[in-house]
Amino acid sequence: MAKVAGEVDAKELVRIPGGIATAVGSWPGTDPREAATTILGELPDLAHLVELPGRGIGADMLGRVSALLVDMRFDTTTRGYRLAPRPGATSRRARDLLRADLDALEEAWETSGSAGTGRIVKVQATGPLTLAAQVELPGGHRILTDSGAVRDVSESLAEGLAQHVSEVRKRLGAEVVLQLDEPSLTVVLQGSLRGPSILNTVRALPEPEALAVLDAVITAQSAPVLVHSCAEAPALAFLRGSAAAAIGFDMAAIGTRDLDHIGEILDTGKQLVLGLVPTAPPAMPATWRDFAEPGVRLVDRLGFPRKTLAERMVIGPACGLAGAPLEWARTALRVSAEVARAYAEEPESLTFD
Repeated sequence: MAKVAGEVDAKELVRIPGGIATAVGSWPGTDPREAATTILGELPDLAHLVELPGRGIGADMLGRVSALLVDMRFDTTTRGYRLAPRPGATSRRARDLLRADLDALEEAWETSGSAGTGRIVKVQATGPLTLAAQVELPGGHRILTDSGAVRDVSESLAEGLAQHVSEVRKRLGAEVVLQLDEPSLTVVLQGSLRGPSILNTVRALPEPEALAVLDAVITAQSAPVLVHSCAEAPALAFLRGSAAAAIGFDMAAIGTRDLDHIGEILDTGKQLVLGLVPTAPPAMPATWRDFAEPGVRLVDRLGFPRKTLAERMVIGPACGLAGAPLEWARTALRVSAEVARAYAEEPESLTFD
């Protein structure tokens, strides 16, 4: 596939550092200024443009894409979002909300003295496969059922994201990391999506086709791309072969079957973003050491040196925090930062009884 505007080679991109903390993207509440200030304060190494789905249509993970696509827009149905023939209220609202979020981040960035400091910022967007799986065509079928529509939407997304990254970089004077959220990746590959009725099924997308769609978006970007999946069984073997610079997943969803895939991902040189902190308060009181333990045991079991924790791991919550109580959301960021600091400063001394 030919390059689109903004495409660069991976070697030209800023590297995502290890031994730091970040968050997935979504946050409780509806005030973008308060959220931006909180995120910049709690995540000094990799803050992000906050998503506030509590504001409703156009503010959630899927609706936000309507503000990013080039020459394509969304409308709403009783089931969610669908492609619309012309701009309407849904797309206008999505654009207005994104603009407000960018303004809030820029204001907080300046107020916090972050301009010119070399800080990195992360932006998030729904990935092309989840987008195709969850958004409908005007006729009611999922985009995924039409290969031409999948191609058109993916190309539109790739171009829109390149523009979005460029705008954020220009506004903040900062390097940018792009996160693609692919929570539907596993069901897309398995073919377990339903159509508009029980008589309609959605075929599994063959891995080579799915990889071509995902990589076309990734390689079009002028920023390193992190692919994140909160799926119960993340498609790690598939993601290993992608052009992504980093792979993020919920550590609680990982089983013995996944260990070889994780080791192979590390062998490729990619970073890992470990979702170690739950999105809901734990039933029993816990400290950063409790959340740090799975990551330490992971690298030990895989046979990698402990310095891998400092060099190749980014730490964060398991998934978005929009549904969490605000107090716990703040705690989750703070604990993630504490775990990352321990990984960066003293990985060899971490022991667990």
